[in-house]
Amino acid sequence: MKHGFFRVVATEVDNEAMPEIVARDLLKTPFVAIRDVRCAGRCRPRSDEEATNATHIVFPYRGVYVRHLGGDDAVAESNQVLFFNAHESYRVSHPVPGGDASLDLVVDEHMLDELAPRSLRRSGEHVTFNQQRLRIDARAQALAALVRHGLQNQIAETLEAESLALTLVRRALGPRTARAPSGSVARQRLVNRTKLVLASNFARRWTLTDIAAEVGQSPVYLTQIFQQVEGLPLYRYHLRLRLARALDLLPEYDDLTELSLDLGFYSHSHFTTAFKLAYGRPPSAFRLAALHR
Repeated sequence: MKHGFFRVVATEVDNEAMPEIVARDLLKTPFVAIRDVRCAGRCRPRSDEEATNATHIVFPYRGVYVRHLGGDDAVAESNQVLFFNAHESYRVSHPVPGGDASLDLVVDEHMLDELAPRSLRRSGEHVTFNQQRLRIDARAQALAALVRHGLQNQIAETLEAESLALTLVRRALGPRTARAPSGSVARQRLVNRTKLVLASNFARRWTLTDIAAEVGQSPVYLTQIFQQVEGLPLYRYHLRLRLARALDLLPEYDDLTELSLDLGFYSHSHFTTAFKLAYGRPPSAFRLAALHR
């Protein structure tokens, strides 16, 4: 993408009606710029090379895409934060149809210098990340959703939004709250294939046998490799994808039972229990916080 506008994605977008990429400014202050960026995802193969003019910190919240940085591929979905270093060329592909959406932050360089740990940076004058993605924890997912909903619904004041955004970045970069992938390139590619299988139907009640068959590995081997690379069991990773979708959709649903069933949960109580364990509050309380202050 050109001039700092890059590709990011959204399931259930009217792909025929919208342009390929739509970026909506949510907040712009001297310290942070926040946008909601959506892509129709009509271009399935790898794009031409793209680059941004500033370093972007990107929180996908809907759909999925793949970012290709040299020989390193990152599956961009709601369990991840991605780093788009300034003037660093990359390509994007959309192996799963439906489009995607992300919350995009550009933080003032001096402030980012304070926030970014040395372990995640390359040496040099400017802040440049040495990873293209980290797995974030559930609380970072919830923070990203609150920032976006608060700004979209015009209920978050500037000071609150700035504070939440900086807390979000700090948490997304924290050694105790974020995790870099581990394992060989081949093992990471297997995990990437697994993520794309899950993204193809996130509400499906997958079995381990089904997933293993899709990626051509034994269930035992797949669970071992996934845990090694992501530091999280496969079943829990899938649960977090569904719960992150709930963070996105909660303001749009009046009936939480309907939402829970749409997301593949067995019941309202099953959904509520899982949501509260992940985010520290029931979905009804999160919905209230997202729509009101």
